[in-house]
Amino acid sequence: MRPSAAMTADGHQAWIQTQLSLIEAAIDEALPKGELSRTKLFEALAYASLGGGKRIRALLCLASGQALAADPAICMRAAVALELIHAYSLVHDDLPCMDNDILRRGKPTVHVAYGEATAMLVGDGLQALAFEVLVGMSQLGLAADQCLEAIGALARASGPQGMVGGQAIDLAVLGSAMSFVDLAQLQGMHEMKTGALLKASVQLGLSCRGAVELHPAVDRLLNQYAAFLGLAFQVIDDVLDESASTEALGKTAGKDKAQQKPTYVSLMGLEKARGFAHDLHRQSIDCLAQAKKIDSGLGAEGMAHLAALADLIVLRQH
Repeated sequence: MRPSAAMTADGHQAWIQTQLSLIEAAIDEALPKGELSRTKLFEALAYASLGGGKRIRALLCLASGQALAADPAICMRAAVALELIHAYSLVHDDLPCMDNDILRRGKPTVHVAYGEATAMLVGDGLQALAFEVLVGMSQLGLAADQCLEAIGALARASGPQGMVGGQAIDLAVLGSAMSFVDLAQLQGMHEMKTGALLKASVQLGLSCRGAVELHPAVDRLLNQYAAFLGLAFQVIDDVLDESASTEALGKTAGKDKAQQKPTYVSLMGLEKARGFAHDLHRQSIDCLAQAKKIDSGLGAEGMAHLAALADLIVLRQH
């Protein structure tokens, strides 16, 4: 299944712009208020989480929830939690003890702007806040078992079996001779570091479905869609690091090569890496088509948004 040209060009873009505004407002609402709002820590929390980013994880969550007629308010809670976890990961990744980067989303990284100690606390705070936000889904009427399902999915994706574990592997291979890292090892690392949270974005949307029954095969296919897309996202990241400018990316370009990081480009070459991303894109779209054949009741707009988000991820220029 593919979205119509009108949905891709007009309806989808309008949906994205609307959702981006709603996501920004919801993240702002989730940040601490009161006395803390006048502290350096609060200022840094807002600096790290507001005013930038593609919000791909939140959009995937909202679209998958829409495909299953989930309550938009509950889905927005899950979307905010995902973005808070992602923001925390970026703050910590940029630290001198990690990637030691000075530019993120076109502005100084948090440790450059506020100091290394504050940046560490910002990451810790955003991570804890994400789970506080998720717990609030039960107050909006989501069943306790589905709320726990969402909390578990986000914890696994962001912990040692997911993002944190993938980052540890990335640090271990930093500067390794390329011959010691093969494509299977690289894929395994990125399925944890990048793919796990993108896959969780769809899982959380599915967890918000309320009483809607989900066919096991549809569940599997939507999760496979997310897995293909998560890997494609990282492949395109590697391609852009090699081919795009710092100005276009909003972060330092060419760092992977400078640090001798194994990437899809270093192992496959630029054009083969691009081709691999497009193969993953086709497979993700096929998963959506198969899911629609199994369950014709899936929301057409939500499914179209999922397909168009796949296009956005693979065709992006930054």
